Amino acid sequence: MENQTTATLRPATIEDVPLILQFIRELAEYERMLDDVVATEDMLRETLFGQRPAAEVVICQEGEIPAGFALFFHNYSTFKGRPGIYLEDLYVRPRFRGRGYGKMLLANLAKLAVERNCARLEWAVLNWNTPSINFYKSLGALPMDEWTVYRLTGDALEKLGQFGR
Repeated sequence: MENQTTATLRPATIEDVPLILQFIRELAEYERMLDDVVATEDMLRETLFGQRPAAEVVICQEGEIPAGFALFFHNYSTFKGRPGIYLEDLYVRPRFRGRGYGKMLLANLAKLAVERNCARLEWAVLNWNTPSINFYKSLGALPMDEWTVYRLTGDALEKLGQFGR
């Protein structure tokens, strides 16, 4: 943890789009999902910094060297009547791991959640990713074992989107 003091966090800017895409690709490679990445710099420019930004990004740097990032957006809890923060991606490059940067990124999101009167901070983790699961549990995070995530994509999404037309 001795290097943690040299790390800084900052909001991403449009100039960071190539770096953000690189982080996304590195994370996808780690998660064995690189073939699923279809995002482009143009897509990220529009969806992160366009007229209606869909998400926010925080960059972690050690000195001037990019070490990791967190990409997140607001969701909403009807039961709580308040927004939440959903962490889509958290990634620290392998050579920077073990220095507390992942915890710094999560702590920053927790601080934002409190400042923005959010009811919770949540995310998903792949079942096989034991190092991350253990890390999250060490912070006091609890698995939501009673919930199952469902997803519509591709043809199924298109088909349902045509219902009633």
